[in-house]
Amino acid sequence: MIDRIMFHSLWQYRGFILGAVRREFQGRYQGSMLGGVWAVLNPLTMILIYTLVFSRLMGARLAGHENNIFAYSIYLCSGLLPWGLFAEVLGRLNTVFIENSNLIKKAQLPRACLPVIVVLSALLHFVIITALFLVFLAATCNLPGWALLSFPLVIMLQLVFTLGLGIILGTVNVFFRDVGQLTGIVLQFWFWLTPIIYVSDILPPPIKSLFSLNPMWPMVHAYHTIFVEHRLPDWLSLAPVALLSLILLALAAKIFLARVGEIVDEL
Repeated sequence: MIDRIMFHSLWQYRGFILGAVRREFQGRYQGSMLGGVWAVLNPLTMILIYTLVFSRLMGARLAGHENNIFAYSIYLCSGLLPWGLFAEVLGRLNTVFIENSNLIKKAQLPRACLPVIVVLSALLHFVIITALFLVFLAATCNLPGWALLSFPLVIMLQLVFTLGLGIILGTVNVFFRDVGQLTGIVLQFWFWLTPIIYVSDILPPPIKSLFSLNPMWPMVHAYHTIFVEHRLPDWLSLAPVALLSLILLALAAKIFLARVGEIVDEL
């Protein structure tokens, strides 16, 4: 019942949500001469640098794909781009209620709009970056084919996981401001506990088994499977993460709705 009311409220305020996403995108590049062009230039530069440095200058090769000079660059980008989305959404959800305290105090505005705006804003930027990545894959004859259709599903799973975790952290951060600072530190460790820069096969079996408990591990592995192996991900390995994501999202809604009055008073 609560979920139905929440979704109905979000739909009623869809104009406000989309307008906020548009203003945020425009505000990100406001005052610069090139404006929204930077949304293309920044990720394009990153992709070109990784390709030039690792494929050409360092001659890095991915095991099992030695004949493909772009394999390691694709491996890096296919992990780094979704991780960037995860880190941005989680970091911003941490402070979303604090930064929008003026909106939180408006009783007529559904508070659930704020996390949705954060997710959609980050997703818009991610779509632009991913489109450029796909152009790069097409130019180098490395498009995954039909396996690419599974990519949005894994991204949706990642967003549900991030949204649930982020709302919990954002709610707690209102009362304990150290949570926001601690999250930034944890994200740095979390990055290196996830096989983005390195290949998981280089890890000793005990360490690999321990690291595989990381919820981001199977999702990043799924991205690598799609873009490097050109195969569908192992859906069974993603099932525990899917269950965890739904639990986190339900828990986040329960915690936020139970504490929303206290949040208003605290802010």
